Amino acid sequence: MRWDVGVWGALALLLFAAEALAPGAFMLWMGFAATVVFVVVWLVPDMPVLLQAVIFVVLSFVSIQVYRKWFRKRARQSDRPLLNRRAEQLIGRVVMLDQPIQGGQGRAKIDDAFWVVSGPELPAGTPVRVVGVDGMTLKVQER
Repeated sequence: MRWDVGVWGALALLLFAAEALAPGAFMLWMGFAATVVFVVVWLVPDMPVLLQAVIFVVLSFVSIQVYRKWFRKRARQSDRPLLNRRAEQLIGRVVMLDQPIQGGQGRAKIDDAFWVVSGPELPAGTPVRVVGVDGMTLKVQER
């Protein structure tokens, strides 16, 4: 067996094994690309190594884009989409300002945590409604 055919076969197996150990669907598609290059190199002898590498890179890119466009969208939807998005879970809550909003920013205590809030100038103790999130800053408006 030629060395280049063996290398592409071994690379394909290595990529499939990496996908099995750390699933994420990224190595899987590169493994498919390496498998195609393995077959092409096996069927077409004396193909330059540079052309083999170019074919692998192009097929990897195309196969990952196919996955992202058609297969990734079909992932199972969560019954709790805000589970790890704590700030977004607070939208709609009414809280009291712990510190006044001055210069566009203030602070509110929600449960056991202090949150930076942004909104119109308001004094401490004013009840405000959380209407949005910008990173870890809560956007509020007077209730």
